[in-house]
Amino acid sequence: MDIELARTFLEIVSTGSFIRASERLNVAQTTVSARIRLLEQQLGRPLFVRNKSGASLTPAGEQFLHHAPALVQLWQRTRYQVAVPPGHRAMLTVGSEVSLWQPLLLNWVLWMRQFLRDVALRVHVDVPQDLINQVAGGLVEVAIMYAPQHRPGLKIDLLMEEELVLATTDPAASGNELDYVHVDWGPDFTLRHDASLPDVTPALSANLGPLALSYVLSAGGSGYFRMEAVRQYVETGRLHLVSNAPRFSYPVYVVYSANADEGVLAPAPAGLRTLTTKEGNS
Repeated sequence: MDIELARTFLEIVSTGSFIRASERLNVAQTTVSARIRLLEQQLGRPLFVRNKSGASLTPAGEQFLHHAPALVQLWQRTRYQVAVPPGHRAMLTVGSEVSLWQPLLLNWVLWMRQFLRDVALRVHVDVPQDLINQVAGGLVEVAIMYAPQHRPGLKIDLLMEEELVLATTDPAASGNELDYVHVDWGPDFTLRHDASLPDVTPALSANLGPLALSYVLSAGGSGYFRMEAVRQYVETGRLHLVSNAPRFSYPVYVVYSANADEGVLAPAPAGLRTLTTKEGNS
C-alpha cells in the first residue's frame, strides 16, 4: 500500500475535513479525495462519511484508525534504519517546539551524544502544529512540547512543571514603566494572564518566546519568559525577576510514538528526565 494513502487518511481524521487536510498536505482537494477512494478500494470498505460539517469515520474507518499510525511509523523507521551511519546501531529523531530548544533540547542532545554514542541522532525543531504532525507521522520519534494535541498512536507524559516569570532589564521600574512585551504562550496562559493583569496593554507582542527575550535583552523592557530560559541572565544581572508579579505554570510534555522501538527510544526520555530532575534540584 502507498504510505501516502495512510498519511492522508490520518490528516483527515486529525482535521475533520478533506479541505483542511488538503491545505495541511499542500495538495489539491481532488488529490486527497482520489487517495481516499484508492484506499477504500484496496480495503474494500468506505472509510469516511462526508457531510456539511466535514468528514466522520465509518465503522471500517474506526478499525483502520487502529492500524494507520503504526503503518506510517513503521515505514518511517524502516527508512531511517536503512540510513543508519556506519558504527551506529540505530537512528533516533528527536525534536522540540521552537520555544523549548534552549536550553532543554540542547542539554538533551548533549546528554545523548555522551551516553548513547551508538545511536545516530536527527534533531528537529518546529512549531507545535507541525511538530505533532511529525511525531504522529513517524518522522520524529520523540519530542518535547507544551500542551500537545492528543492523536491516535501517541503517548504523552508530563516531563516537568516549569514557570513563566516576569523578568525585566530595569529592576527599579514598575507598572507601565516596565516597557512590557507580551509573549503569546498559548490560550491557557492568555486566560490566566488577562485575569491576573487585566490593565496591561502592551505596545509590542510576539508569538515566539526566544524572539521576545532577544528583543528585551537588546532593547530593554520586560516580559514573561520560561524560568530556565532566563536563569543565566538573572544570575549574571542582565535580567531581574519582578518579585510581586504573578507566576504561571508552564507544563512541558514528552510526546512519542506508542509503536516506537523501545530498545532504541526508552533511554532517551529516561535521560531527559534525569536532566530535568537535576536542574530542578540545583
